[in-house]
Amino acid sequence: MRKILLVILLVATAVQASAQVDRHQVRQGNRQFKAARFEAADISYRKALLKDSTSYAAGYNLANTLYKEGNYDESAKQFSKLASKAKGRPDEASYWFNAGDVAIQKKDWKTAVDAFHNSLLLNPSDLDAKENYLYAKKMLEDQQQQDQNQDQNQDQNQDQNQDQQQQQDQQDQQQDQNQDQQQQQDQQDQQQQQQQPQDQQITPQQAQQMLQAIEAKEKETQDKVNKEKALMLKSRQKDKNW
Repeated sequence: MRKILLVILLVATAVQASAQVDRHQVRQGNRQFKAARFEAADISYRKALLKDSTSYAAGYNLANTLYKEGNYDESAKQFSKLASKAKGRPDEASYWFNAGDVAIQKKDWKTAVDAFHNSLLLNPSDLDAKENYLYAKKMLEDQQQQDQNQDQNQDQNQDQNQDQQQQQDQQDQQQDQNQDQQQQQDQQDQQQQQQQPQDQQITPQQAQQMLQAIEAKEKETQDKVNKEKALMLKSRQKDKNW
């Protein structure tokens, strides 16, 4: 894995350039920083900033101390505050280098690429800055490609969801139509059942005709029975021995 370099600049010239800077606090912070006593250095630089909030030396070294403490978010904010003050300074290339290292730790690849690009413009011979620039640029390209793939997957998933929703809507619509047809069929069956008793009712004339037909049939049957009885009686009379 590629080594990330940090350029620490203990700004002695900046301390001399400003009459308002508490030189004692900044120098004390510098000694503590060199001794890797970063928490103590943090306090010293903050005390210097309380006395002179415009001190570039105190602000810059505080940003580097926060980096060493692993507080990358606060370090990035501190570097951002110093951007306008760093412009045109002899150590501006180092400012951009350190700001780029903080951005790498935050995986803020776009900011890292811009920072190392600015550092190389000021110091083209810095091989470490060039290496960090290429590394951050590669990571940025990978991130952009990944984001693009995610967007494509989201679009595909969205299209699939829309297709599935359309199919579901069509199924629901077909089901509704089937239900409507079934309801219509049920209504027709019910109407037919209601009409059937009415269809079976007969008029008085039809009833009279049916009654006459029944009576005629009964008379015919009775005549037939009587005829059969007469034949049986006659047969018995013939067989009688006088």
